[in-house]
Amino acid sequence: MKRVYAFGEGNAKMKDLLGGKGANLAEMTSLGFPVPQGFTITTQACLEYLEEARGLKDELKDEITQAVKKLEAISEKEFNHSENLLLVSVRSGAKISMPGMMDTILNLGLNDENVLKLAQITNNERFAYDCYRRLLQMYGNVVYEIDMIKFDRILNKVKEDNHLHYDYELTADHLKDIVKDYQAVYQKELNHPFPQDVYQQIYAAVEAVFKSWNNQRAIVYRRLNNIPDDLGTAVNIQEMVFGNSGETSGTGVLFTRNPANGKHELYGEYLTNAQGEDVVAGIRTPVSINRLRDQFPEIYQEILELTNKLEKHYSDMQDIEFTIEDKKLYILQTRNGKRTAQAAVKIAVDFVNEGILSPDKALLTINSESLHTLLHPAFDPNALGQAELVSKLGLPASPGAATGQIVFDAITAKEWADAGKSVILVRHETSPEDIVGMNSANGIVTSQGGMTSHAAVVARGMGKCCVAGCSELDINEDKKTLAYPGGLLNEGDIISVDGTTGCLYIGEIPTVAGGANENLDQVLDWSRQFAKLAIRMNAETANDIENGLRFGAVGIGLVRTEHMFFQEDRLIAIRKFLLAKNPSDRKICLDTIRDFQIEDFSHIFELMQEKPVVVRLLDAPLHEFLPHGQNEIKQVASQLQIDPSELSDRVQSMKEVNPMMGHRGCRMGMTYPELYLMQAEAVIRSAMKVAKNGVAVKPEIMIPLVSSQAELIHLKDKIKVHLKKVLDEANVNMEFTVGVMVETPRACLIADQLAKDAEFFSFGTNDLTQLTFGYSRDDAGKFLNQYLDQGILKDDPFQTIDTFAVKELVEIAVERGRSIKENLKIGVCGELGGDPRSITHFHQIGLSYVSCSPYRVPIAQLAAAQSAIINA
Repeated sequence: MKRVYAFGEGNAKMKDLLGGKGANLAEMTSLGFPVPQGFTITTQACLEYLEEARGLKDELKDEITQAVKKLEAISEKEFNHSENLLLVSVRSGAKISMPGMMDTILNLGLNDENVLKLAQITNNERFAYDCYRRLLQMYGNVVYEIDMIKFDRILNKVKEDNHLHYDYELTADHLKDIVKDYQAVYQKELNHPFPQDVYQQIYAAVEAVFKSWNNQRAIVYRRLNNIPDDLGTAVNIQEMVFGNSGETSGTGVLFTRNPANGKHELYGEYLTNAQGEDVVAGIRTPVSINRLRDQFPEIYQEILELTNKLEKHYSDMQDIEFTIEDKKLYILQTRNGKRTAQAAVKIAVDFVNEGILSPDKALLTINSESLHTLLHPAFDPNALGQAELVSKLGLPASPGAATGQIVFDAITAKEWADAGKSVILVRHETSPEDIVGMNSANGIVTSQGGMTSHAAVVARGMGKCCVAGCSELDINEDKKTLAYPGGLLNEGDIISVDGTTGCLYIGEIPTVAGGANENLDQVLDWSRQFAKLAIRMNAETANDIENGLRFGAVGIGLVRTEHMFFQEDRLIAIRKFLLAKNPSDRKICLDTIRDFQIEDFSHIFELMQEKPVVVRLLDAPLHEFLPHGQNEIKQVASQLQIDPSELSDRVQSMKEVNPMMGHRGCRMGMTYPELYLMQAEAVIRSAMKVAKNGVAVKPEIMIPLVSSQAELIHLKDKIKVHLKKVLDEANVNMEFTVGVMVETPRACLIADQLAKDAEFFSFGTNDLTQLTFGYSRDDAGKFLNQYLDQGILKDDPFQTIDTFAVKELVEIAVERGRSIKENLKIGVCGELGGDPRSITHFHQIGLSYVSCSPYRVPIAQLAAAQSAIINA
């Protein structure tokens, strides 16, 4: 098995084997771009190492050695030779980009002997020792897991003692002292010195990068971004070029378009006399890429030409790392750039308009899950004018608005968020170790770093609001204080963060709904053209329905009628019905409830006009409508004008051990048939009312939790007979359908029997998942995280469909149902209806529609289109 590929041997299609970074470096090499030479160790070698856990194989070491020899020949330099020294970088590079999640080592190949020669050859002692101290720090942290803070304390002390602010102000003598102290850290922490054998360095570095695939921050990032654990990472070993060799050198990161808003402009930053990690780590606040036009105009023009070529070649916005060594430009990496949802939709539309992509290909460049960030609020401009400003000098690193309590570390952010608090994570700069806290926070603020810092890149990828490089803030993470020009804030104080402008404010600022987005509208129009699945919404309130229609829902897939009973006057009526002692009292209660329901359904039909509406008959367990606890029982008894002890006895008699599998759904229709008939009548009477205005209303009545054909026949026949009577009395001819909610494993298995009488199916995936696994959805949170952490489950089955059992049950039900009725309409109305990965499976199974919450309609629409395009 070939484990090592020179850059000239690969191409962009080999991402599975070479990782994204290695494949793109190989592609750029073959296209003639100025790429420092090197080689890639494959993902297969990584997986082999992780599986066997016995260190690097001798065969792999031999391949690495031979690859180094070839690199020496190409570069006309020698590894471990003092006359013309070859130094290399060692970087990870998985198939799917994971910015900052794994490890990097620069300047590998230096030791105590050849650093002297490097200083002599370059006539730059400061440069040589700056390279060496960086190697010692990175190598110690990555290979030996020495805490970075042990090195930082030494570096910071030298700067403080000499009244220096920036690393580049350190002299050669300062750096020599730092190198000596860094080496002492090795001796103290490891009881052995930094390795002087350069091949020992490279083997250990490769092994460390392999191990970093399973470091905690990488695992968390993969889980948050649905990246499989079995991909492994490639390792890229590349000839060093030096941005820290003087004032005519530098390093930077740029995007070919603005990753925050999608504007067609170069967007990025650079630092002179610095190495690449300085930019992304936020150690110094870099300057805008536009300054390069004045400082190095020829290089700026060369970058413009290269970026245009790269963007057209890859047909996507690119994220590029570059180094300038003595006024010569090198491209170290290109990859498809992370971007906000706002930028993604604009770039997709612009690429189509510019002829770079067709609409179907453009849709595939957008992360459907990210669209939710376009649909949520921004700060109310009127309230913003009255707010007290903390800072207006921050960089708008990731757009949006967020309010929360200040926390200064990732662990506290997660703990507070888990306790239900809204938090803003405030740091000097974030690091990959902060990933859990960043995910938990509503927003992120840093005092250092720029628009391409770790905080900015990760926040944009997460859709989190972020303000970076807010240099006027004095953050004391130990004392947990934030000083600003006008005062002092403590942990727990509330601030508001505007990631669109870079401003911070004291206190909570109200928000307003996100504005119209023409680019999103265009994307959704294209999506509807390509999607095979129709997208409906789960809704019963006017606000939800209006939002769903605004986002393009073509109907309602689920009206949850139990949600209509929890207003106080309605709750009293349903309680009176359940506690009534005779039929006449029950009828009085039902008439009251029916009038409420007619009012509710009329509003829904008026808003939906001719679009289909599925109304689910009452599904909730009876106990949810009854009072709990003595105080509530006394209060309800007073409202119902009955004795509290009598009410208490009645409540006790209706108590269930396992209510979610008890007296609910169609079982209530069996024991209280008048309740279901009342609801069905209310649906039809409201439909008739709206139809008088010339609207062809399309009511669909759904019976929940059916698990036998006899149940369905019994209830459907009663409903049909009753509604025929209602329509005949009104002398109205109206079409309506009666279907079943398929949400028990038994219902899936007898779907052919149910299809004989049901006029449509709709899968209730919440209960289907619950009953298939035997997990209580309400209690699963107590153990599911452990199952996910330990790899027992890959995904939360209530968030993404279980592909082994639940999906198979859905497939069985569809196949058996349509064996009876070929054109049977089948939808999904559970939480999984808004999950992009689940939608892929629903498309493949051949469902008619999915229904989800209104704010997930655009996400579902795009995901449905992407599934159709990919599976065409």
